[in-house]
Amino acid sequence: MASDELKEMLNRAIAREMQVAIQYMWQHIEAQGILGEAASPILRQIALQEMLHAEQIAERLSYLGARPTTKPAEVKVGSSLKEMLELDIAAEEEAIRMYREIIKKAEEEFDVVTRKLFENILIDEEKHHDTFLRMREGM
Repeated sequence: MASDELKEMLNRAIAREMQVAIQYMWQHIEAQGILGEAASPILRQIALQEMLHAEQIAERLSYLGARPTTKPAEVKVGSSLKEMLELDIAAEEEAIRMYREIIKKAEEEFDVVTRKLFENILIDEEKHHDTFLRMREGM
């Protein structure tokens, strides 16, 4: 089935998805001022999408015979909306790099389902990255 390396990569992806789901949800709650009011529902929506990604990856990992992690990567909330967006942009860039590596590894292992899953998640992550870049431009 899947190699231990691919399973570890999927667990890192789950930890990352849980991290940003918490990070974006907390930012949604803590965003202040008029710009924060505008950003808040966007952050909430993206947080929910990230939690769905974590669930999808965990289901795949479980199918591949490994136990999904329950520990998120380090959550970095930020203290201002500008700092929050900088952290979010960096997190999405990290995800894009990570998911391209997972797609490549899944392809090497002829794991079409994992590859397709991450191709679909990658589409969302690129949209999130674009959203955060556009939000930052508006500041």
